[in-house]
Amino acid sequence: MFNAALRTVRPVVVRSARRSSPSTPFRALSTTTPRFSGPAPPSLFGEGAKSGEIPSDEQQATGLERFQLLGEMHGVDAFDLEPLDSSRVGTLEDPVKVFSLDTSRIVGCTGSPAESHELHWFTVKKEKNRRCPECGSVYALDFQGVEHHDAHHH
Repeated sequence: MFNAALRTVRPVVVRSARRSSPSTPFRALSTTTPRFSGPAPPSLFGEGAKSGEIPSDEQQATGLERFQLLGEMHGVDAFDLEPLDSSRVGTLEDPVKVFSLDTSRIVGCTGSPAESHELHWFTVKKEKNRRCPECGSVYALDFQGVEHHDAHHH
């Protein structure tokens, strides 16, 4: 169920229309509806509560919150909230890798060993490594997402 919900996060639009009277003189190449194997994936929209009831989190959660709840129900951590490796200082030759499904990620550095300086926040991008201004540790993005899937960013 969780893996199926993960697949529904990516926008997929399937349109199939069967018209009894065509509006144009051209005939469609295919007029059959698509066939899918297996059950439909779970929706990222909760079913909501019945009239007169107070909804639970599972019933009213939508989007990323529902994605996280489905993951917790299956014992999977949907979001990587573990701290980065602070046992070493990243170098240009061997930077600290930051997992990301997006082309950029915000990283907070507290130094090596941990808590050796104040917290510094900066953005690591796919194209370029970033260096902490305090300790000099280098961070690189370990991009695992879909290439050119960031067209929705403005």
